[in-house]
Amino acid sequence: MYINKLKWICLVWLVCVFAVQAEQRVISPDNKGFRYVGRIDFTDPKTPQLSWPGSSIKANFSGTSLSIILDDELGKNYFNVIVDGDDRYPYVLQTEKGLKTYWISNTLGTGQHQLEIYKRTEGEEGSTLFKGLLLDDGQQLSAAPPALAHKIEIYGDSITSGAGNEGAYNGKDDLLSEKNNYLAYGSIAARQLNAELHTISQSGIGIMVSWFPFIMPQFYDQLSAVGDNDSKWDFNQWTPEVVVINLLQNDSWLVEREGRMKVVPNDQQRIDAYIAFVRSIRAKYPQAEIICALGSMDATKQGSIWPDYIRQAVKTMEDKFDDQKLSTLFFDFNGYGQHPRVAQHQVNADKLTQFIKQKMHW
Repeated sequence: MYINKLKWICLVWLVCVFAVQAEQRVISPDNKGFRYVGRIDFTDPKTPQLSWPGSSIKANFSGTSLSIILDDELGKNYFNVIVDGDDRYPYVLQTEKGLKTYWISNTLGTGQHQLEIYKRTEGEEGSTLFKGLLLDDGQQLSAAPPALAHKIEIYGDSITSGAGNEGAYNGKDDLLSEKNNYLAYGSIAARQLNAELHTISQSGIGIMVSWFPFIMPQFYDQLSAVGDNDSKWDFNQWTPEVVVINLLQNDSWLVEREGRMKVVPNDQQRIDAYIAFVRSIRAKYPQAEIICALGSMDATKQGSIWPDYIRQAVKTMEDKFDDQKLSTLFFDFNGYGQHPRVAQHQVNADKLTQFIKQKMHW
């Protein structure tokens, strides 16, 4: 009697499972209703690959339920899932390695909804394949969200990535769950400026030396952010109006404090290395306004020589190459010894927002 009852319960459970599955519809990643933002690998349009921080997928959909299908490389990535624009309380999705369907909600309410899936973490956490959405049966995507008014690109390190920005002020800042590019200064500023943003950043990277074997001049042109690789981004696909370069923080530590370079570069060699990188960006974007920034960690503390390197580099490029679309911007060091927290990112974002508004008349 007990065994028969157990069989009956299992059968009912299976029927319910298949019924639920039958009531859901898979929306393929190549659906025209998706808008993708960032350097995303579309080698297979049905399986786009996200690796850079801030890479995102936007869509408008109908129905009461939502699930997301991802195939994550390492099981270390985190995403914000923002429904109906409520970014104060996003669904925070922690991936697992491999293919998995992530249930978000079945109580969204009837009618139309807005969706953004936003990669909080970096290439060092691996890449993620987007395999589509699960919606209520009979529901679909509507027209893709429109493109934003402006375009900004940022090249940076852990500050730009947002490493540790959600950590406690008196705690460590190395938890992946507390790395949130959505609340990094560049991302905040881009939203304040109604601008689409591409974030090309990697914690620990420098222009002359990094905490690992590759440097930004070897990394900046990759399609994939997963380590040093041979993938190539097509710069003709997307052209920013403004480029922000916030680098040299790691160089300042590794050259001065850590002694990581076998031959310590002199002042002019440091300036020349910076010029070479900026000129490589200028070659890609002849008309862009390039903001040479630094901060807000201790490379901009009082008495630091590193902001002067940037000032001298910009002056040289203005005089030697007649480059009049260059400017400098420094985020103040407030004495806090770890990665900037969200409040500091907001201050830096406000400063960057005002600077770009004045410079570009947006």
